[in-house]
Amino acid sequence: MIKPMFAFRKNADADIEQATEDVATEKDWSVPEAPAHAVVFALTDEEREWKQKIYARLVKMLDLSLISSQPEDESREQIQQVCERVINEEQAIPLNSRSRQRITKEILDEILGLGPLEPLLADPTVSDILVNGSKRIFVERAGKLHLTEVAFDDDRHLMNIIDRIVSSVGRRVDESSPMVDARLKDGSRVNAIIPPLAVDGPSMSIRRFAVDRIGTERLIELGTLSPGMARVIHAMVLGRRNVLISGGTGSGKTTLLNVLSGYIPEDERIVTIEDSAELQMQQPHVVRLETRPTNIEGKGEVTSRDLVRNALRMRPDRIVVGEVRAGEALDMLQAMNTGHDGSLTTVHANTPRDALTRIESMVAMSGVNLPQKPLRAQVASAIDVVLQLERMEDGTRRLVGIQELNGLEGDIITMSEIFKFVRSGRDEDGRVIGEYRATGIVPVFREQLLQRGIALELELFEPNSKV
Repeated sequence: MIKPMFAFRKNADADIEQATEDVATEKDWSVPEAPAHAVVFALTDEEREWKQKIYARLVKMLDLSLISSQPEDESREQIQQVCERVINEEQAIPLNSRSRQRITKEILDEILGLGPLEPLLADPTVSDILVNGSKRIFVERAGKLHLTEVAFDDDRHLMNIIDRIVSSVGRRVDESSPMVDARLKDGSRVNAIIPPLAVDGPSMSIRRFAVDRIGTERLIELGTLSPGMARVIHAMVLGRRNVLISGGTGSGKTTLLNVLSGYIPEDERIVTIEDSAELQMQQPHVVRLETRPTNIEGKGEVTSRDLVRNALRMRPDRIVVGEVRAGEALDMLQAMNTGHDGSLTTVHANTPRDALTRIESMVAMSGVNLPQKPLRAQVASAIDVVLQLERMEDGTRRLVGIQELNGLEGDIITMSEIFKFVRSGRDEDGRVIGEYRATGIVPVFREQLLQRGIALELELFEPNSKV
């Protein structure tokens, strides 16, 4: 006999207590695990109607409040057995075995997971899940958006899932706080916004957390960068250059930051600072810090700036900031200028010049009033290289430029482009065609790296050479 994992409600049918004893004699409706590339089939109207009836009866019979206190595997087995028992008792159900399997799986996902979103979360090809109201759910695969057949029953159903996500991390979403950021158990980032701000119903965006670490070789295979560029970037990190990764939303900044962080030697102490922990550091000596929003009383917030300032007291060899967004930019610049060479961070910007302008704007958000010229001098001194990423119209992510900061001339920060992506058109399938080339400029940091025993051949920088 399988030990029951949930308390039954007092008003449940008396014979239901036998569900876990004699279910073994029933037909096997075990729910198969999702395949590597999950195919989502929406329930028919008839299946959905029966699902709601069975779910309603199940809720009456089981004390679902005890689920969180049980191991998930045992909880899943217990619910599945009771669900099958209920289906067997409903003699009037005109559904075949496959339909009953699908209903059982959806009920399991409803109780233990995120309901209709579970098949999408099980699909490793999905990088983003975008919920535009209860009936329109999009996913991103290979940089392209696709409308799915998945849907919630109604806005209330969607709100229940949003509440489940945000409450699990101690946050709330309601009319007084209609926007919220959260994180799933696997590290995926979630943003939800509800009425009255979301006019057409609750909306939610899930940025998937990449479980498998992407390495340099994979980025070269995908065409994100060239072998020559990868070698130069590797040398820059080993040589403790301060690197700013710039790009638009979804351009691959965090992925590239993960790759760069993998080049950091294992004998260095690394402190990472993120809004949502996504970096996949492999070194043994890593301290991971994460910001904290305000609680229900509006207190307890810990910002990126607080963490950057605290990190300076933790004797770091390198500071890695997932993204600079506000006043922490000033503290990051000061860290880069006071001995914390080899620091890495990202910023939202469409060009390297825009990235520097954004850094200036964010320093102003710190409340410190710095004159323009001293501020730009500090930026030019702190940041050595800007890596510019772009998500192109065919969905591919490319490192379209590597620029070195040379210094200040008058009031202008001067930059030299070392490598660039040169477009030559699009093929019959709409894919962008082009190649990576050197501009012919030999970076100043080449000599600096050579002094550290890291050699880069001059051939890498020959004008118009393919890299």
